[in-house]
Amino acid sequence: MPITRRRLISISAALAILPATARAATHSIRHWTGQALGARASVRLDHPEGEAIAGRVMAEINRLEDILSLYRPDSALVTLNRDGRLANPPFELLECLSLASAIHKASSGRFDPTIQPLWALWAEAAARGERPNARAIEVARRNVGWPMVRLDTSVITMNPGMAMTLNGIGQGYVGDRVAALLEAEGLTDILIDTGEWRALGGRPGGGEWPVRLESGERLGLRQRALATSAPFGTTFDQTGKDGHILDPATGMPTPAPWHMVSISASSAAVADALATAACLMPDIRSMESLIEGFSDARLEARVLIFTEK
Repeated sequence: MPITRRRLISISAALAILPATARAATHSIRHWTGQALGARASVRLDHPEGEAIAGRVMAEINRLEDILSLYRPDSALVTLNRDGRLANPPFELLECLSLASAIHKASSGRFDPTIQPLWALWAEAAARGERPNARAIEVARRNVGWPMVRLDTSVITMNPGMAMTLNGIGQGYVGDRVAALLEAEGLTDILIDTGEWRALGGRPGGGEWPVRLESGERLGLRQRALATSAPFGTTFDQTGKDGHILDPATGMPTPAPWHMVSISASSAAVADALATAACLMPDIRSMESLIEGFSDARLEARVLIFTEK
């Protein structure tokens, strides 16, 4: 299957909403869909002003795209990547990058938003049906390293040749911002999907929002987020051996033995970033240690490719 921009920039949470087994007649959950950072976006709710609420959700996602997207030529992130600096950065970009910094530290540098030069190298080679050579990987690695980014409320700067991506945290962050918008309006019992799940309250009429993981496990969400990462859910090569999650220490696709990792937390951004970082962890002990650093995060599922040593 050829690699498309959508396949490269997003990997959905690999979840499916389960059919309702006991829906009250007075509750009719409706579903509106759109796009967020290259992934599907949707909102599910039961409210007499549902269409207007969904419209506000999609408007907020559009606003955040202007800040966080790599594919809008005038977005704040693209401007930062192009110029190496961004004066008066939007609050949302600073907040998202601050969260990313915390995950970077907790993962001993495995989660790194500055991976973009390496990621672009692999994507461009994949478009030619090739793998990047060792020399090109080493050159790109010199432009990767979160400590070379300087965050300040007045300006963000980074070294020449560097670039950032918010894949691995951005979709979850958008979900959190949408939830904050709706919560400020006094709304609840809404399920938001921006590529990762964010439940605001529970299911209309009571209970949790039921979801099924790719592993086959089932769980319910109430006032909680759920994110799934799968290193081989998107691959750079036709054979499916070069997964899209790159190790910044080597510049290569992660060798960790995880087919899929699902993590829940109160924040979708945290769940999103932890799920990505967890895929870079070499064993279950290091994965659990990472997650334990965030008090409300839980490992919901992990699927091994190989038997653990």
